[in-house]
Parts: sequence; C-alpha cells; structure tokens
Amino acid sequence: MSTVTATPVRATEGRRSRLTQALGTALPVYALLLLLFGALAITDPGFFEADRFLAFVRRAAPLVLLAAGQYLVIVSGHFDLSVGAIVTAGVVVAAEIYQDFPGAHWLVVTLALVAAGGLVGLVNGLVSTVLRVPSFITTLGMMLILQGGVFYWTGGSPTGSLPEEFRAMGRNDVFGWLPWAVLVCAAAGVGVALLMRSRFGRTLIATGDSDRTAELSGVSVHRVRVIAFVLSGAAAALAAVLVGGYSGISAQAGSGMEFEAITAVVLGGVLLGGGRGSVLGAMAGAFALTALFTLLNLRGVSGALEPTVQGVIVIAAVAVGAANWSRPRARLLTGNRPPPGSADPTHAPGPTDSTGGPTA
Repeated sequence: MSTVTATPVRATEGRRSRLTQALGTALPVYALLLLLFGALAITDPGFFEADRFLAFVRRAAPLVLLAAGQYLVIVSGHFDLSVGAIVTAGVVVAAEIYQDFPGAHWLVVTLALVAAGGLVGLVNGLVSTVLRVPSFITTLGMMLILQGGVFYWTGGSPTGSLPEEFRAMGRNDVFGWLPWAVLVCAAAGVGVALLMRSRFGRTLIATGDSDRTAELSGVSVHRVRVIAFVLSGAAAALAAVLVGGYSGISAQAGSGMEFEAITAVVLGGVLLGGGRGSVLGAMAGAFALTALFTLLNLRGVSGALEPTVQGVIVIAAVAVGAANWSRPRARLLTGNRPPPGSADPTHAPGPTDSTGGPTA
C-alpha cells in the first residue's frame, strides 16, 4: 500500500521541484506580473482586448530591451548607467542624419545606431575592466558626456524629423495586427536566452559570482565583461529606434530609463553584484514595472510618483535578495522535508548505540 501511494506523491514532488528550479529566482516577479494583470483587468475590463494589450506590449518594448542588456552587465557584476543617455543620443542622431541625408535607408541608419551603441559599450567595458574604474563611475561619466554632447549639439531643441519608414518599427504593425516592437522583443528575448545557455552565458554568470574563481578556471574575465557592455550598448541603441518611432524626437527621450532598467532587472530576481538571475526574469520585470505604472495611471496616481515607486521597489527587492532563503527553498524543493543534515528537531535522528544503529 505504501509503495502504491508513494509513487504518485514522488512524481508530484518531482514535477513541483522541476517547475520551481525552472522558474528559479524569477518566481516572485512572475507571480507579481499575474497579480498586476489581474488588477488591470478589474480596473479596466478592456485592457486585454487584443489591440490594447498589444499597445501595452509596444510601450513596454524599449524597457524590455534595456532590461535584457542591463541584465548581461549586472549578472557579470557591474552596472550600466549610460543606457538612457544612449537612447536619447540615438534618437537625436537619427534625426540629424535624416536632416543631412534625407534619402538614407532606415536599415542602414538602424545598423549605424546599433554599431554606435556597441562602440559606447566597448568604451565603458574597456575603462571598467582594463583601467579598473568602477563601472558605476564609468557609466555615470559616459551618461553625463552623452547628455552634455546632445545638449551642446542641439541647444536642448533637436531639429529634423524621422521618416515614416524609420518610425515603422516603433509604431507600426506587421501582418496588419502584430506590432513590430513585439517581434523585436521576442527575437531579443530568444537570442539572449540562447546566449545565456551557451558557454558564454555560463562563464558570464560564473564571472559575476566570483571573478577570481572564474579567472583561475581559465575564463578571460575582462573579455566576457567587455562583451556584456557592448551588448548592453547595442540593445540601448535598438531601444532608441523603438522610442524614436513611438514617441518622436526629444532631447529627453531616454531620461530616467537607466534607472527603470535597473529596477526591472532587480525586480526580476537578478542579484545586484552578479552571479544569479535569469534574463527572462529581467524581461518579466520590465513588463511588471510597465504594468504597475499603467495601473497607477488608471488609478489616478500622479506620474511624478514613479521615481518614488522605483526607489521602494529597488530597496525592497535588494532586501529580499539579501535574506537567507536557502532553508525555505530547500524545503520547497524537497517537498517540505528538511534537507540532509538539517537541524530540524522534529526530524532529528533518534539515539544510537555504539555501532551507530538505533537503540531498542
């Protein structure tokens, strides 16, 4: 009887264990996202109509891209505060390019922007790794350089315009119903997820966990981190194309997006300091943050409180991440049974005799 009943119990525990391990540290953000979607459905019954939900995804797309790029840098043990300025510079530079070369093909301009974003990331990476300047200082300086350069170049009022073909990726649909931004997000998500399953992804996480150990294992720590910065810069430039297409030209196009990206990554369960977290969790964090701001807007809460909300989220997420969850997680993975060696008195072994066996 015990064998017959134990088999399905073990199978259930195994499925629960595999599901929990697959979701990993991002489990809370998935639950939060479902909760926010439920609140949005109650507040606005038409939110999940196809066109409105896809419009929500289109709005979230730039932040999703930034979160994916920021994840690569944070999981390696660094920060990238320059991504918002890259977005602003990308929008302004695109407008200036079309003012001087009105016939430029949108794909050429897009690739040029992505290459320029990668170049900015390369500089960030080399300064942070080779010169050993803390990435917080390096990317903060790069942010100020780009912001100052844009203001000097445009006088605070960018001129020019973006042609319809360039803006199509940010605000038009493919097949007549699916926003291009959704396809871009999906492609970026699949690409980064595959990258993190590759040898590079494993070495990136190992570097963030312990760069000394990774270096002793033969990993080129500097090269891995520089690549992470390059990819983050390229993702920010691609986000600039979406922002320019959706919102148009502005000298404040990417203002504050660097902090939104960091908030999204932290909300997605990625450990500040590196070594733990998933890119899908970071992207889910971007959707959750956008859903939260949408809900607050529908509830009539002032948008001026968004930075306050971000601050609360970052502090709470870091506090939760710093807590020791090893025992509850082990109990969950083992089906509420304490792990081997646990000091749980309810499962403590009984007295033993001199041979190590139980006493009579």
